[in-house]
Amino acid sequence: MKFSELVQQLDPTATTSLAIGTGHDPDIAGVSAIDDPHPHTLSYIESSKFASHIATTPVSALILPVDAELQNKASDRGLAWIASPLPRKLFAQAIAVFYQPFRLEAELHSTAVIHPSVRLGEGVAVGANVVIQANVTIGNGVCLHPNVVIYPEAQIGDRTILHANCTIHERTQIGADCMIHSGAVIGAEGFGFVPTPEGWFKMQQSGYVVLEDGVEVGCNSTIDRPALGKTLIRRNTKIDNLVHVAHGCQVGENCIMAGQVGIAGASKIGNRVILAGQVGIVDHIEIGDGAIASAKAGIHHNVKAGEIVTGIPAIPHKAFIKATAVFSRLPEMYQTLRRLQKQLDKGES
Repeated sequence: MKFSELVQQLDPTATTSLAIGTGHDPDIAGVSAIDDPHPHTLSYIESSKFASHIATTPVSALILPVDAELQNKASDRGLAWIASPLPRKLFAQAIAVFYQPFRLEAELHSTAVIHPSVRLGEGVAVGANVVIQANVTIGNGVCLHPNVVIYPEAQIGDRTILHANCTIHERTQIGADCMIHSGAVIGAEGFGFVPTPEGWFKMQQSGYVVLEDGVEVGCNSTIDRPALGKTLIRRNTKIDNLVHVAHGCQVGENCIMAGQVGIAGASKIGNRVILAGQVGIVDHIEIGDGAIASAKAGIHHNVKAGEIVTGIPAIPHKAFIKATAVFSRLPEMYQTLRRLQKQLDKGES
């Protein structure tokens, strides 16, 4: 593919600035990372931090930020380039030109078990050994990979993809353009037990789970249904592998959760919240819009909108940095304290 043809696919409205280094229009056979470059490929540079790569890279073309100095360097090397305010996003679009994930053909596999009451949309792909139980609604263009199990009365929106071996429990509602990865379990019963003198009494979890449009759930993650009401994940939120969202939680729009995050029951997460790896949140916590929790943060109290928290228990990030600096000096401070104590003891005697 010629570079100019690729640019037309990436930016048909020409909203980014485009220039071709020395007037040539190289062939582009694929994409490569700037730290693992290959000839005849397209790569990208996100900022001037990576400017040194321009002088040596063997790639044929670059996506650059809107930076005249970087653009001049690329032109001097004879590289074709396109500049964008969001070079990483444009590069993500370029990857999609050259690679699309495997998808089943729109047909029903002979080994699939589909209840007669199931309502299937148009162009649905159903893989081997899929089980769809009573009164399920499947939208148009849905893809169900092998061994998917869908319990009764679930709803799956248009163009949603369920990867192999994921399980969707009863009454779960999944919106359009969602992706549920292998091994994920959506809508299983929450962890509800009532303490009694005789032991733990099981509380039936009669609620359900709702995923709005554009939600993605990673491999082996779980989102549980509550005793009453619903567990809600709002539109365009992205959930990594091995994440647990407990019963009755509400998660806002455009949030992102990295691997091994755990959120206890009935917590409320605002919009655009970022939870880094292994963040743990106790039950009934509220986290405001735009808040960020650093990796391994243990959140025991509400977090204000826009706040950044770190540590166990989590505290404001700046305070944590200062406390860490003090912590590293504790042995020295302890020795000083012992010397002062000895001097005081001598003075008293």
